[in-house]
Amino acid sequence: MKYIYFLVSVFFISLLASVINPKEGFTCFLEVIPAIIGFLILAFTFKKFRFTNFTYTLILIHCIILFIGGHYTYAEVPFFDYIKEVFHQSRNNYDKVGHFAQGLVPAMIIRELFIRKKVIANQSFFNFIIVSICLAISAAYEFIEWFVSIATGDGGDAFLGTQGYVWDTQSDMLFATIGAIVGLILFSKIQDNQIQKTDF
Repeated sequence: MKYIYFLVSVFFISLLASVINPKEGFTCFLEVIPAIIGFLILAFTFKKFRFTNFTYTLILIHCIILFIGGHYTYAEVPFFDYIKEVFHQSRNNYDKVGHFAQGLVPAMIIRELFIRKKVIANQSFFNFIIVSICLAISAAYEFIEWFVSIATGDGGDAFLGTQGYVWDTQSDMLFATIGAIVGLILFSKIQDNQIQKTDF
């Protein structure tokens, strides 16, 4: 439990840092609210279903990515402005980090749920279904971004974060798909070991 308390502390410290004097208040709200909703869901379901520390750590990393994007806006994260200049890129690509995590982290959450709840009997389709769900989540998020941009006009432009890139929506979903696949390849064994060793 000490590690859980540590993760919760880092979550709230990072959240506080994000909302103090953000670049755009409305954009900050839009970016951090999914992390807050996620935290509340995990808190309310903690006694019924506790994830492994490994999965909680990945969730925290994803939240921090959201907090950084909320504080600066995804188009203006300073370090990625530096990368943009050094590698002569046409845009700030921090949002691709966010969408990569949007695939990787849900993939590991879904994977742990599927394993421990024994959702899928035929393991042959296991990874395919997980990646498909992550792609569906990414597409749904793009719908939300589209709706917010239409509903708020100029106020939602920073949240949309296309930076004039015509293929932004498609590349966002591609990065989420890649993130899900990379997560399954790199972290499945680590997660399996944690599931076996954890006394839930």
